[in-house]
This record gives sequence, C-alpha cells and structure tokens, in this order.
Amino acid sequence: MKRIADSTVRRLSLYLRFLEEFGNGGQVTVSSGELAQRGGTTSAQVRKDLSFFGSFGKRGLGYSVPELAGQLREILGLEREWRVIIVGAGKVGTALAQYGGFSQRGFHIVAVYDQDPAKIGTPWEGLTVRDVAEMPADSARELPDIAVLTVPAGAAQGVVDRLVAAGVPAILNFAPAPINVPSEVALKNVNMALELEGLAYALTNRDAHDGAGHR
Repeated sequence: MKRIADSTVRRLSLYLRFLEEFGNGGQVTVSSGELAQRGGTTSAQVRKDLSFFGSFGKRGLGYSVPELAGQLREILGLEREWRVIIVGAGKVGTALAQYGGFSQRGFHIVAVYDQDPAKIGTPWEGLTVRDVAEMPADSARELPDIAVLTVPAGAAQGVVDRLVAAGVPAILNFAPAPINVPSEVALKNVNMALELEGLAYALTNRDAHDGAGHR
C-alpha cells in the first residue's frame, strides 16, 4: 500500500467538508480552484492530493460534488461504522464523548474505562464507566477499532500496553507523554502544548513582522 503523508489525509478531510457544504448549498460541480481557495492551498496541490487515489473529474468541467464526496468518504473509511472506546473518564474524555460530530462520521463510542474506584460503575454520557482491568476481556469480546487515551502521562504507557495486548488496532493518544506501540498498531498523538506553542510562534512572528513593517 502506498504511503500517504498525514498532511495529505488531513487535506482530504477538509475537501470532504467543503464538498458537503457545497452540496448542501445546491452546488453540483466544483473546480480544483474552488477547493483550493477554501482550503488555503493551490489548485495543483488539490489535483496532486486526489491523484494519489485515482482519476477524478473531467478537464474543463471540474468535479461532481456528490461523486467526489462519496469517493472521499470511501478513501477515508467513512462508509462503515467504527467502534471507539475511551480510556479515562475525566474532563477531556467527557468533552470528547459529548461531541456529536463523531457519530455523524461513523465513530461510535461503545465503552469508557477508568481506574478510579469513585468513577467505576457510575453513569457517563449514556454509558457506565467500566474498570480498566476489564478492558482486555471486553476488547476480545466487543472488538473495538479505536481507543482514545485521555489518562495522565504516568499511566499512559501501561494502558497502551494493555490495549495492544487486547488487540486494539488503533490508538488516539491525548496523554501528554510519548508512548510506544508495535508497528502494526496505528498511533496518532494529540499534544495540546505543542499546538499552543505553534500558535504562540505564529503570533510572535506576526507581531515581529507587523512591527518591522512600521519602521
């Protein structure tokens, strides 16, 4: 299978959202230029991103909005349902569970786990918090596709080891710690501190640029 850069996949997700907006507005066809303008990129980049997966659209006519949207959903794996578990029933986990956009995309939260005795057995966003010790047996029976990790940094690797041993094939890690997984397990890390540092850099350099312009 061809290795596709994460940045390309992210742009495909954006293109799909733009196509859905165009479709909701009654637009039937769209050009690469329109997608590029919405995404802050170039027409050439849009065509290159799509070319990794085949030939789309017709020269001079653009892309069919419903057809390209359907093809992108298939490429992104959104034509099926995905079973998601959350490990960590704290504030971050709760906020993620309350986001309705996940279920609209086919991501269904089927279980939540925690190791805090005060939380185990309590109701949680339509589910009941389970003991993290039950996770391996539950996973063998219920076969989750993705685990979302929202535990403290010190507990992250131990929980990940349990998830890997239970056969969970993909992990989205919100814990502020580096974790290790075997090559067959898909891993994405979300580091809020790094994202904030990126914004701080952008603001600092924007201010510096603006200041230079006034000299």
